[in-house]
Amino acid sequence: MKKLDNIDLQILTLLYDDADITNKDLAAQIGIAPSTCLERVKRLKQSGVIKGSLIDVNLKTIGGNIEAIAAIRLQPYSEEIVNQFRDDLLQFPEILNLYHMGGSYDYYIHMSVKDSEHLRQFVFEKITSRDEVTTVETSLVFEHSRSGILPNFDD
Repeated sequence: MKKLDNIDLQILTLLYDDADITNKDLAAQIGIAPSTCLERVKRLKQSGVIKGSLIDVNLKTIGGNIEAIAAIRLQPYSEEIVNQFRDDLLQFPEILNLYHMGGSYDYYIHMSVKDSEHLRQFVFEKITSRDEVTTVETSLVFEHSRSGILPNFDD
């Protein structure tokens, strides 16, 4: 893909803050025709710059009263084990995000559960019961915030 120009960056900045913005409003804020804006967004998606769009659900409204992060160490450590661990865990609805890490822990798992018993059972049954898991350190999340500001990597 060609280098992103200023209009592409403006589109990304506005969509990063509000993925629900209409194409008409997006085009108006940038000062381009809606048809041009739509084509640029399509190109950004086709080229893989935009991987998708997500909704931000208030988990408490659907019963997710507790969020937690579990730090996990795996042993033995191989690409096959790491990939299988990831693929298996992504099948559970409690899992919000998985982070494969370098450093002291191999994975950080962000999860949402209905209560402390659900958390306890989930960790025991789905994580610590696995042969490759040697360490699990679980911490409660009191607040989760996401920046609406697109990082700027220009020099």
